Amino acid sequence: MAFSKEQRRLKIRKRIRRTVSGTAERPRLSVYRSNKEIYAQVINDVDGVTIASASSRELDAKAPKMDLAKQVGVKVAEKAKAAGVSKVSFDRGGYLYHGRVLSLAEGAREGGLQF
Repeated sequence: MAFSKEQRRLKIRKRIRRTVSGTAERPRLSVYRSNKEIYAQVINDVDGVTIASASSRELDAKAPKMDLAKQVGVKVAEKAKAAGVSKVSFDRGGYLYHGRVLSLAEGAREGGLQF
């Protein structure tokens, strides 16, 4: 029997998380995308600490979703740079690397993060 969209995403997410993990030197930039919002966190998995986070809920909700995703990427990059993080591992959370996820990644790169 075929997987539902959510089950498929969670299966892909588990496969990604087997190889991608955050350390103090290179934390993980995790992305969660809902139908309305997009969230990003910079996480140190060794200590179990969130270093920086940003979401589209903090920003102007009148803009298109693609623009909001890019703004979230820039915002999380600013917060991570303020916390002393410049290199991250990108965790797309099982989502395809296009659309809002791609836009968030480009925004984070523009904000100064390397991955």
